[in-house]
Amino acid sequence: MSNHENLKIIAFVGLTGSGKSTAVEYFTNKGYPKVYFGGVILDAMTEAGLEHTQENEKPFREELRKKYGKDVVVNKIIEQIHHLAAAGQHRIIADGLYTWAEYKALKKAFPGELQLVAIVAPRHLRYHRLSNRPVRPLTSQEAYERDTAEIENLEKGGPIAIADHFVINSGSIEHFDAQLEALAKEFGF
Repeated sequence: MSNHENLKIIAFVGLTGSGKSTAVEYFTNKGYPKVYFGGVILDAMTEAGLEHTQENEKPFREELRKKYGKDVVVNKIIEQIHHLAAAGQHRIIADGLYTWAEYKALKKAFPGELQLVAIVAPRHLRYHRLSNRPVRPLTSQEAYERDTAEIENLEKGGPIAIADHFVINSGSIEHFDAQLEALAKEFGF
């Protein structure tokens, strides 16, 4: 249970290519610290001497969760949030919450302090963005396989479905930023 006064956490969820990273960047550019769920996996891959590729990441992520439990990543994230709060940070961004187990653990650790925001976009638009991104671009088939794996193996749909807020990212970046600014005001960021 949390005992940090005035702590507020925004956790962004969404399928790959929805705009989560852009939303997180919007807040980190304003000076808010973030904890990155994927960073826990990437750091562990580095420690294991694995290259950061799509082919390595998916099986490694799933094996890590099998070996240490579905809460392996979220336990590290909870530690990081407590550390940031103890250092005086009271507005924190959580980037990349995936599983139902992670959501429940974060909600339990920070009751009343967590706002879950789902970033959603039509599949065709997400796949187009993914094929054009400079880092780890995906073909439509690779994107579909990742969606399927994340929904079936990582329970990613639950946190998206139960989100406190939904931001539809299907228009211009200016429209997306305006929606994020409205959220920031609503949450006191």
